[in-house]
Amino acid sequence: MPEKRSKYDTDPLDPDFVRRTDEAMGQRTAPTPPERPQPFARPPLTEEPTRRFDEQTAESYPSVFVPPAYQPPARQPFTSFGAGTGQTPGTDAPPPPQQPGPASPYVPGAGPSRRAVQRLGIPENIANVLPYIPFYVGLVAALFELAVVPRNETRTRFHAAQGLALHIAVVVGSILFKVVGGITGSGFGGKLFSLAATIFFVVSMVRVWQGRPHHIAPLDDATRWLNEKISPMR
Repeated sequence: MPEKRSKYDTDPLDPDFVRRTDEAMGQRTAPTPPERPQPFARPPLTEEPTRRFDEQTAESYPSVFVPPAYQPPARQPFTSFGAGTGQTPGTDAPPPPQQPGPASPYVPGAGPSRRAVQRLGIPENIANVLPYIPFYVGLVAALFELAVVPRNETRTRFHAAQGLALHIAVVVGSILFKVVGGITGSGFGGKLFSLAATIFFVVSMVRVWQGRPHHIAPLDDATRWLNEKISPMR
């Protein structure tokens, strides 16, 4: 005898579940016909000729992954210390033509000049040698020249600033050797350093007196700073 079922029986294993549900709701599902695939429409071919890849590289933008070539900033040469108002520091542009007068730019290799320096009244070759006198005499002379000589006297101000920087370096070195000598109980290193510094000062005086270029590269930054910070009195 078959089991009696009600219309609310929702057993999914009943094979007549779908038919009885459609009859109870008054609906019958109709199978949906499958959709036909649409053919892919290919774009029309153009008549533009084929372009080579190497012909397009000239029109392309540079890659963002390639860093630009490094160009070091222009550094002010040591020969342009104390440039006047017509010359911009840090550029290699030649100085403007000098008016007839006592001012003259620093030219490497130029012979000694006996022209009188502005506000000093002494020959230029002597004024350039004074900052290199040892035993602190050149230190006082260099300070005096930087405070008096105008900036258009580029050669004299350069030697004054370089001589002052050299004296400061010697003073600092002497203090360090004295400290080391006090700790070790030996002053031989300090005496040797003083002798070497004195010889270097004498050599500097001879080179500047002969008009030969005298450039102490390790003192470039200190020379430039002293020349810029110590302005001549008006």
